[in-house]
Amino acid sequence: MNTTPLKVPLMSEMIAAGDSPDILFWVGCSGSFDDRAKKITKAIVRILNHCEIKFAVLGMEESCTGDPAKRAGNEFLFQMQAMQNITTLNGYNIKKIVTGCPHCFNTIKNEYPDLGGKFEVIHHTQLVQELIDQGKLKVQGGNYQGKKIVFHDPCYLGRGNGVYEAPREVIRKLDAELVEMKRSRAKGLCCGAGGAQMFKESEPSYKPSEHGEKEVNNERTREALEHQPDVIAVGCPFCNTMMTDGVKHFNAESKTKVLDVAELIANANDL
Repeated sequence: MNTTPLKVPLMSEMIAAGDSPDILFWVGCSGSFDDRAKKITKAIVRILNHCEIKFAVLGMEESCTGDPAKRAGNEFLFQMQAMQNITTLNGYNIKKIVTGCPHCFNTIKNEYPDLGGKFEVIHHTQLVQELIDQGKLKVQGGNYQGKKIVFHDPCYLGRGNGVYEAPREVIRKLDAELVEMKRSRAKGLCCGAGGAQMFKESEPSYKPSEHGEKEVNNERTREALEHQPDVIAVGCPFCNTMMTDGVKHFNAESKTKVLDVAELIANANDL
């Protein structure tokens, strides 16, 4: 693996030096604090560094977008968090943002405008596809060439915003066998983390009315494992957690890995 030190410019330092980035990388809560998701963040940065993209991060000035609060029904908290972020972004005159999380992507793109935050927002798989199309990123299959890969559509990337092709086009560049689950694209099944469900138990003792026979993430993982894939590819840190837990549930870790699309590209090309 490439051991070149990562270059991650801070927005405040760049502005203080009289410069400005072409794009702001919105890292997100998972990408900042979750140990597994940090690897996805690093993969995205490795791609940005390799392609010499002029970018910056907010660092300590970045706060939660408010997505979990809004999905859980706390509109007041959401608006407080959103306004804080919008004030920061507008203060830096940010125009274009790339995110590693579909939840952040959806919230900033579709819900911030009503509160005065109007920005161009793209998901990292869209950026990678653009870089490939522009010839700035040359992709080889590496260890993934010929491997069977199943892609799980994140809800807020796919059904929420109609982004289906970008991650698939990127995966195809690896010369891998891309296999579709029966429930995919517009008919995709949630991993089970949406609607702030990521942060609660499925059948809490205080709410026995939540009946069910199986965990959503296990059902979705079962659908993926039916194809006996080498990799379950995802484009969301929440999906990564849920599908990884599902693979562990079925004791399939030795056969199937769960990896973000950015990790596939960065690892295959030793970026």
